[in-house]
This record gives sequence, C-alpha cells and structure tokens, in this order.
Amino acid sequence: MPRDSYQEGLNSLREDVLYMSEIVLERLRLGLDALEQKDEEMAREVIEGDHEINQLYLDLEQDCIDLLALQQPVASDLRFIAASFKIITDLERIGDLATNLGEYSLEAERDVYPEVDIQDVADVTIEMVENAMQAYGDENADQCYAIADVDDEVDERCEAASETVVRDLIEREIDTDSSEGEIEQLMADVSRLLLTIRDIERVGDHAVNIAARTLYMAENDDDLIY
Repeated sequence: MPRDSYQEGLNSLREDVLYMSEIVLERLRLGLDALEQKDEEMAREVIEGDHEINQLYLDLEQDCIDLLALQQPVASDLRFIAASFKIITDLERIGDLATNLGEYSLEAERDVYPEVDIQDVADVTIEMVENAMQAYGDENADQCYAIADVDDEVDERCEAASETVVRDLIEREIDTDSSEGEIEQLMADVSRLLLTIRDIERVGDHAVNIAARTLYMAENDDDLIY
C-alpha cells in the first residue's frame, strides 16, 4: 500500500469511527425517547436498526485488520489503529444498550417511580460519549480526564436511583386486594427500571473506555485504562 494511500486509509478510519458514533448516539437518543414516551414505532426503529451498527462494526474491524496486516504500522499509527479498534467495540455495545431501551419501552406500561429522573442522568451519559468522541477526533488528551471525572457523578446518581427503588419496594405495603397478576406486573416494572438504570450507567462506562483509549492513542498514556 503506497504511503499516500496508507495515510488516506488512516484518515478514512477516523472519519468512519466518528460516523459510527453519530449513528450510535442517534439510536441511543431514540431509545430513550421511546422509553419516555412509550412509543412503539420509535422502539422498533431502534431494535431493527441494530443490524446497521453491527455491520458498521464489522466493516471497521476489517479496516483495522487490513491496515495492520498490509502496512505493519509502528508507534503513533499503531496506537491509533489499536485505539480505534477498541473504540468501535465500545460503540457497538452502546448500540446494544440502546436496543435494550427499545425493548424495555415495548414492555413498559407505566412509570412506577416518576421521581427517579433517569432521563436527566441519560443526558449526562450521552454528553460523555459525545465529548469522548470529540476528544478522539481532535486527539485531545485533557478532555479525557474530564470525562472520567463526570463518570464518578453518574455512578453515584445511578446508585442513588437504584437504592430509592429498592428501599421503596421493601417498605411498600402491597394492597391485600391486589391480584397475583398486578403484583407480578409491579415486580416486572421495577425490574425493568433497575435494568434501565444499569444500562445508562454502562453507557457512561463505555464513554470512559473511549476516553481511556483516546488518551493512550494521543499520549501513549494508559492511566485511564483499567
């Protein structure tokens, strides 16, 4: 592969990874909207669109392999390709989490804990992914640490939300007139809410993973990799 074509391949890889992140974030926002609005059409769009993200992942994985096999890059180029390979894995998993949200919205019939504002926390995690991908595109090492700091706040808020739900469930006096079906529905709704909180927290974790690989790519610094 000539050097000019090789450089074009590197540039194309970066652009395509950024494009994949835009698709993933679009699906994530749609999944959250579907969950909030109980919108079946939105939910099915997210679920059915997962194959597009999976195909993007496979295509970019092959691009990374080709660049490694054909050019045998060293130093900064090798770190860039390796980081890109890891980042598309995190993006694909965020896409899976978006699909989960779509599936939850199909099953949800009501908001059992409207006081638990998961949408607000989700907005923070979306911003984390956006900032992580901007750091990747710009090779901005400083921004990577800021993303990791925000994740601590997200973890605390998700833990507090889960504790609120569990504590209320323990203290709740279930109406003795409630049917077995109503009790089962309550438990299903609670379980779904806890899974939603968990998935939103995982989006933040993937944003930190992206930031960690970006820091390694830009500065050869593995401080955030764990």
